[in-house]
Amino acid sequence: MLNFFLWRETTMAAVKTKITDYLTSHLYLRLGTVDTQCTPQVHTVGYVSEGCIVYFVTDRKSRKAENIISNPAVAYAVDENYLDVMAIQGVQIEGIASLVTLETDAMRILDLMAQKFPGMEKMPPNPDLVIFKIEPVRGYFLDSTVAFGHRDMVDF
Repeated sequence: MLNFFLWRETTMAAVKTKITDYLTSHLYLRLGTVDTQCTPQVHTVGYVSEGCIVYFVTDRKSRKAENIISNPAVAYAVDENYLDVMAIQGVQIEGIASLVTLETDAMRILDLMAQKFPGMEKMPPNPDLVIFKIEPVRGYFLDSTVAFGHRDMVDF
């Protein structure tokens, strides 16, 4: 029985590593939120990641910010436009979003964003910008190179 738990722990660590690597190598995610009328909405956002945690910047008056403030449960997907369906890989995450409020954290995240997206430095100042953090609850690494529709799940 101990071998099973050791194997499962190793497997979960491997899935988290695949998710981390995939997040690091991509620029944009599609974020799913729900408004106060329970209408689902999807938003494309640039992000930075630290492990399996992602951060993004948005206007506090945006639909996504308003949706997250009223319901912090979110989901997102990161993938590419694959022509070969047997080559599809991607990440799906279910998580909880929260505002980043500590100035030291905000400065660190903005620095990471500027490194990943050099054009951000040209953006005009906007006092209404906020930073959200998404902490994963459950994640999936999709890998059709294993089998069509194959995905490995991990709980955080």
